[in-house]
Amino acid sequence: MADMNKQKEMGKENNGSANNQTVPEIGDHFLVKRYNSLHAAEIIQIRQNDEGNQELYVHYEGFDRRLDEWVDLNRLDLSTKLDDSQGKSNELALSFSEFSDGTDRKITRNQKRKHDEINHVQKTFAEMDPTTAALEKEHEAITKVKYIDRIQMGKYEIDAWYFSPYPEEYGKQPKLWICEFCLKYMKLEKSFRYHQSQCTWRHPPGKEIYRKGTISVFEVDGKDWKIYCQNLCLLAKLFLDHKTLYFDVEPFLFYILVEVDRYGCHLVGYFSKEKESPDGNNLACILTLPPYQRKGYGKFLIALSYELSIIEGVVGSPEKPLSDLGKLSYRSYWMSVLLDSIYRMGVKISMRELEKMTSISYTDVVSTLQNLNIIKYWKGNHILCVTPKTVEELYHKIHKQPTLTVDPSCLRWDKPNSNKPPVKLTKR
Repeated sequence: MADMNKQKEMGKENNGSANNQTVPEIGDHFLVKRYNSLHAAEIIQIRQNDEGNQELYVHYEGFDRRLDEWVDLNRLDLSTKLDDSQGKSNELALSFSEFSDGTDRKITRNQKRKHDEINHVQKTFAEMDPTTAALEKEHEAITKVKYIDRIQMGKYEIDAWYFSPYPEEYGKQPKLWICEFCLKYMKLEKSFRYHQSQCTWRHPPGKEIYRKGTISVFEVDGKDWKIYCQNLCLLAKLFLDHKTLYFDVEPFLFYILVEVDRYGCHLVGYFSKEKESPDGNNLACILTLPPYQRKGYGKFLIALSYELSIIEGVVGSPEKPLSDLGKLSYRSYWMSVLLDSIYRMGVKISMRELEKMTSISYTDVVSTLQNLNIIKYWKGNHILCVTPKTVEELYHKIHKQPTLTVDPSCLRWDKPNSNKPPVKLTKR
């Protein structure tokens, strides 16, 4: 509380009231310029940057926290301070303007859900059940301010989306420098450049289990490579809101996807998996780094997790809750795989047969086909209710663009606790 009061006093000292404008304080609501429009936003924190200028950390009402950011004072409309009710009404007006096409046409629930996922519109606490709301409030309080604005990793400078619990001296830096090979993080560019000249890593630790063309996947045991996996989790948290695994990495296996060139293996993304999952989850956490998103890598990682389940002879499902991008990727993958199976096997195939063929859990099979509106519940069972022609049309619609797929012949992996000797991969 003392720090908060100090921040407020600092805001008053630096800005004064010579121009009769309202002095912004923590908790105030103002209209903030974002791109070419104004949005209602709450001031979460105030600081001075290295140049001695005031910056304010703002949360845009009604939008996902990944859009929270530090802004200069000149981006606020200081002529009008909003009270809470005005902020909420402005939020609703903004939301309506995005949904509306200028007519009285109402959108469907499905359209709203898709809009909310794409535009990162978060549920209000009132829309959640009491337990979820309580957990969300606690989570929000702990991770409210994102201090790390961006990272430099390889040739990419990447904007951070969320708070990540890096150690204090690193976690308050506007920019972190991260080695793309060993994942060591540094505060200064000169430290990063020196590290680059000394680091001998050129690929993830562990064993390579997949290689096709320039795509490679390494399996890394959290118990054997603890620091590397912890650094990977800290990196991932910059782009995942609800990730809670940071330091307890030993019970997990990490599957690291990389692009290979003559300089080494460049981190694209990964998924983690519990060694023993009591809930039958075949994936705990999944991330594709922002520079590699929308290129099919997310679906590739999902497909790989199911290929491992097929080898194990088990049915799997991802750990919940999924991020908004995770939901979109999974829905797209399930739709593609299930339509492919129905197209090949015919419309008389049962839900259990689809589950067995794909290793996609019965619940996920049903929810996906319900979303496509091609099943019905009849005499205690879910059955397909669709013509072969409709299936063919859906199939070609889904498969009209080539996708990055997992080639099972390039996968070198034995299920856990196997007595077989490890497969030796060809040396580089």
